[in-house]
Formats: sequence, structure tokens, C-alpha cells
Amino acid sequence: MRVLVAEDDDTLGAVLAQGLRSRGYVVDLVADGESALSYARCYEYAVAVLDWLMPRVSGIDVVRQLRRTGARTPVLMISGKGAPEDRVAGLDAGADDYLVKPFAFDELLARLRALQRRPPDVLPPRLVVGDLEYDPASREVTFGGRRPALTSTELSILETLMRFSPAVAERRQIAQHVWTDEVDTFSSNTIDVHLARLRAKLSGSRVRIQTVRGVGYRIVADNGQRLAVP
Repeated sequence: MRVLVAEDDDTLGAVLAQGLRSRGYVVDLVADGESALSYARCYEYAVAVLDWLMPRVSGIDVVRQLRRTGARTPVLMISGKGAPEDRVAGLDAGADDYLVKPFAFDELLARLRALQRRPPDVLPPRLVVGDLEYDPASREVTFGGRRPALTSTELSILETLMRFSPAVAERRQIAQHVWTDEVDTFSSNTIDVHLARLRAKLSGSRVRIQTVRGVGYRIVADNGQRLAVP
């Protein structure tokens, strides 16, 4: 799952990025609002964490511009401005949640999980394909009463496929959602290796991960048939 973090405090930005990456997120870290807008135009983010006071373009103006263009990315605004009128201004600008500095990292994680659960029309609480269910907030996968042991990378690939299902997720789209350096990943066989392992771990589920040659992959319900491992 790809997250945008825009924070001009180098120390705080590094701490947030490291903490999120250790929990399976793919993080793009930028230090100003102009860069945040540039990244938001290039990638589809599950969540964006934006500091209010940033150089070039403020976090609140980033939110306003995103909403004017129709972007529906859930936004958590972080700021040292904690007065009620500041919170109101941030939320009215289009932020989905507001967190005052200093804050506990666990609280930030909890708020991100809450944003991933709402609203249902943007990010469904649970993704379902066939008998396979995935909860983005808990990162728990189940099928047939089983909980396969998936790596963080495999979970991110699976989530990407399930969000695109029944459409095809292109190789470049998978790389962008799962790896920080998507260019190197896209041009290597890294995706294929992880997909082979994911298929094996989902053996016995009622889904199939299909290879669309020259394009990418898609996950579909298998009408009760067991998944064949290549």
C-alpha cells in the first residue's frame, strides 16, 4: 500500500517514513507542498499524510488543490496548530482527519487504519474475491477458514490485485503500489517471482491469479475450482 508523507521537518519525516515502512507501507517522503502535488499527480495513494506548514505550497493548499481536481485520496493533516479554528479550517479544506503535534506514532497508525476503513465508496472495509477476503486495516487475509502467512510484499501485491479486480492490474501499476523504486522492479522479474510465491500460498482458495501476457495480472473467482500452482 503506497502512502504519501509530506513533512518539511527532516527528522520527523524520516521517523514517520521508517515507521510506516516497517509496517508494510510503501512510502514516498517529500519536504514541500509543491513536491506533494507533483507526486499526487503521478501515483494513486491509499492515504496521504500532509503537514500544514510546508514551504512552496502549504499542506492546506495541497488539500484544496487535490479536492478541486477531484482527487479522493484520504488525507490526514498533521500540524502544530491545535486551536479549534485550525482544526475546522483543515477539515473544511478537504482533509479527512487532523492530528496535532506532538503525537504518538501508534495514534497516527490508528488514524491511518481508520481512514482506510472509510468511506466505503472509496476504500471498502474488506476486499472480497471468491472466498478470499482481505482487511486493509488489519492486513489479514483469510479463505476457507485459513490465514495464509504472507510477507508484506505479497500482501501489498494481493491488495493491489484485489482492488483492481476483475480488471487487469498492469505490471507498472503493481510496481508503483508495492515498491519504492518501481522502475527497477518493473524492468526485472521481481514481480513474477513474488506472484509465483503468492499463487502457491493461495493454493486451495477459490480464486485464480491470471497472467495477461504483455500487460499484467488479474485475480478472479474460480467458481469453486482449486487454484493451480504454476
